[in-house]
Amino acid sequence: MSALPEKRWTVEEYLAFERASEERHEFINGQIYLMSGASRKHNLIVFNLALALGNQLRGKGCETYLNEMRVKIPSTNNYTYPDVTIVCGEDAELEDDEFDTLLNPILIVEVLSPSTENYDRGKKFQSYRTLASLREYVLVSQDKQQIEHYIRQDDGQWLLSDTTDIDAIVTLPSINCTLKLADVYENINFEAE
Repeated sequence: MSALPEKRWTVEEYLAFERASEERHEFINGQIYLMSGASRKHNLIVFNLALALGNQLRGKGCETYLNEMRVKIPSTNNYTYPDVTIVCGEDAELEDDEFDTLLNPILIVEVLSPSTENYDRGKKFQSYRTLASLREYVLVSQDKQQIEHYIRQDDGQWLLSDTTDIDAIVTLPSINCTLKLADVYENINFEAE
């Protein structure tokens, strides 16, 4: 991600700018950052995730959004574009009548890229943890077969499970679904690139 020219933007300025833009930008601490293009592997993994989760969520009253639904983090006034965002149960809470900014995700998935991996693991996750609705955070590597799965515990702590076994199944209790690593990494050849 690269920042636009140095300027302190207001939320209103950001939203007006973003809604008029053909490109996607995240809003972090008063700065606007252009989202870089995703790699082939990244796009394939996001598609595989959507396919695996979408099929399981049919008829369950959940909505799945792929990297075009903005999420607002009220505690920081930041706006992000997760790779996969899911909201279940009650209707999605949206910021305004533009219907393009979600406030209550239950599960967020980020596919790690070299340019965003540290941010996704660090400050971004720190911000996401302030969302009262968020129950699970999933990090999917695009450089190797690995899924890191964080679950919010009843006491507010986050429990990490990490798997690299291609035959493993990650259970996602907040949405009553599973992810098979083999499905997530279908058609991904790590040796070819």
